[in-house]
Amino acid sequence: MVIKLETIPVTEWKGYSKRPFLISGPCSAETEEQVMETARQLAKIEQVSLFRAGIWKPRTRPDSFEGIGTPALKWLRNVKEETGLLVGCEVANERHVYETLKYGIDMLWIGARTSVNPFTVQEIANALNGVDVMVMIKNPINPDIDLWIGAIERIARAGIKRIGAIHRGFSSYEKTSYRNQPNWQLPIELRRKMPDIPIICDPSHIAGARQYLHEISQKALDLNFDGLMLESHIQPEKALSDSAQQITPGELHELLSRLILRNPSTSDPKLLDILGELRQQIDVFDDHLIDLIERRMEVAEKIGHYKKENNITILQSARWDEIVKRAMTKGLSKGLSREMIDSIFKAIHQESINKQMKIMNNGIDINIADKNI
Repeated sequence: MVIKLETIPVTEWKGYSKRPFLISGPCSAETEEQVMETARQLAKIEQVSLFRAGIWKPRTRPDSFEGIGTPALKWLRNVKEETGLLVGCEVANERHVYETLKYGIDMLWIGARTSVNPFTVQEIANALNGVDVMVMIKNPINPDIDLWIGAIERIARAGIKRIGAIHRGFSSYEKTSYRNQPNWQLPIELRRKMPDIPIICDPSHIAGARQYLHEISQKALDLNFDGLMLESHIQPEKALSDSAQQITPGELHELLSRLILRNPSTSDPKLLDILGELRQQIDVFDDHLIDLIERRMEVAEKIGHYKKENNITILQSARWDEIVKRAMTKGLSKGLSREMIDSIFKAIHQESINKQMKIMNNGIDINIADKNI
């Protein structure tokens, strides 16, 4: 289902000049000198449209640097007056909204720890009622697209027209190279369900380390994201928060110079014909895949009946381990990624369990929530 909201396209936002809409600045506003010098250097980079800085920092541990707070809003106002850059910061509650509006902040974003809580998002929405300001909503820390959509809807119902989503990745117990899992399929699904909402990628929080910023930024642009939020600090190694993922303004300029901007569409009739033919082939293969999965589920259901008749548990860990190893070995030999093989077979196994569970429970449809069984 496509969700339509009354919004203003990002191309008509104040400060927008060309794709990507670029937001940059330090993770935290630490001192007035640090904020102003970072802003001065970023203002020299043509692509930068908006200066960001964390004023209130919701840190995991209480003894961590939790931001300067309201006094730092004066620094953002000075940035705007001196450089002409738009300015933005994170808000986590109703009071933060009122404070930022008093200082003329142009853009507010709702962080991942806040967007996960509908009560807090609604309080922020109430404080924004009737206000003309840019608002961006980061995805919740857990991969729940309905929570993300719900947060966007709450802000939109407050009358905010310049509204966007920020993809900053998702927390996971699995250890990977990145700080947060990109789970690219979720922002892609958000775009499908809410096509009018601009999506900004936050490579800094996905990566957690500066060496991955370019590859993540390029992936986001290749997926036709509308913009990027990249953290920049005049002395990243001395930053009081998230130092490993920040880069200097000079490094940001160099990173931007290496990004490739691709056309979102084409009007070339010859290319359109070629793509149309290849897409028809994809449709045929997709139909075959659905048919094969249906046949596999029929076999899984037969196994379920035998398990029920012989009072055998549904989960057979040794057999599941055998399936995963066999699929992984064969898939990797075919050039498929480990992540895709893992995701596909987990989903198939989950559906097999659900069908066998229904058989075991006399037709009652019980969907097991744990996707990692």
